[in-house]
Amino acid sequence: MLGDGAAMGERVIVAGAGIIGSVIVKEILAARAGTEIIAIDRDLAGSGASRRSAGLHFAAGRTERTRAMAAMSERYYQSLAANDPSLPIYPVALNAVAFGAAAESARCNFVNAGPIETSPTCGKASMGQPQGASVWSVPACHYSDVGTLADRFFRDSRPAISLLEGVAVASIEEEEGATILRLSTGETLRADKLVLAPGPWVNAPAWRALIAPLGIRVKKIVAFHLDAPVDETDAAVLFPEEDAFLLPLQHRGHWLFSYTCLDWDVDPDAPPPGVNRQNLDEAQAVLRRYAPDLAGRLRSGRVFCDAYSPSRGPIVAKIGASGRIILAGAANGSGYRLAPAIAAETLRLLDN
Repeated sequence: MLGDGAAMGERVIVAGAGIIGSVIVKEILAARAGTEIIAIDRDLAGSGASRRSAGLHFAAGRTERTRAMAAMSERYYQSLAANDPSLPIYPVALNAVAFGAAAESARCNFVNAGPIETSPTCGKASMGQPQGASVWSVPACHYSDVGTLADRFFRDSRPAISLLEGVAVASIEEEEGATILRLSTGETLRADKLVLAPGPWVNAPAWRALIAPLGIRVKKIVAFHLDAPVDETDAAVLFPEEDAFLLPLQHRGHWLFSYTCLDWDVDPDAPPPGVNRQNLDEAQAVLRRYAPDLAGRLRSGRVFCDAYSPSRGPIVAKIGASGRIILAGAANGSGYRLAPAIAAETLRLLDN
């Protein structure tokens, strides 16, 4: 449970049923007895960016706030997995790799990290750890099938909430004492509190004017599938200097290589039809620095996008004039990694 206290009989609407929205709903149920909850999504629960997420979790961040949020989320997911081993949460060893003086600077961003060691200068180095590179271990890591996990959360919550899938929010109006939502079905809903968890759909017409002052932008995200044998002992490899990683997806039987694509101001409703030649060239250039023998094995992958804040920290804040609307998002590609902490901050705002 992430919080306590509730306004009895209050109706809270959560717009967005990805991983952030699903955790928020789960925790409102746990913390606010008597609250009526309606969750709405333009697609199926767990679709969108959550369905395409790599789901790699490690406790790190560039600021004290994000490090604390990542550590809190790590404890949350560990508790979930311990209580329900059937959840799609898979432990994985993780090593971080950097070169020279950049290693110590990057290591400081991790909540817990092993000592810096040097990859062997002779003999065969491990995957993604070139000879002579600085390497350190990152404990307690895992990855998840994020879309499936979000769907599980909603499956478990369904008896106690209303879940409207395939329904868009057409407009939002703030009135005295309530927020009014008009839906694509023609239905009108009144909410005592509204939580927007739109993922990359921050520019949807219904709430564009409310969110625009925050300066959020949407960036393309590309992750390639690498057809290399996956063994249960394989470790993920993180490249902090590049904001990239190699992840052995045991449940799918292949590796995934995520790198930082710098295509900004993209439209999540009109994504490109797949990875393109430019994406491939960019990804191969990054991977050649660490594992040149693997770069040529990048051939397919997944394309999606996410919302990024100007500070590169997630935004959990009241927006609009009434104080009844909360934005929970702009997670900068870390929606899964920070979702429980984002939910905790959201619940605190619901109680104030």
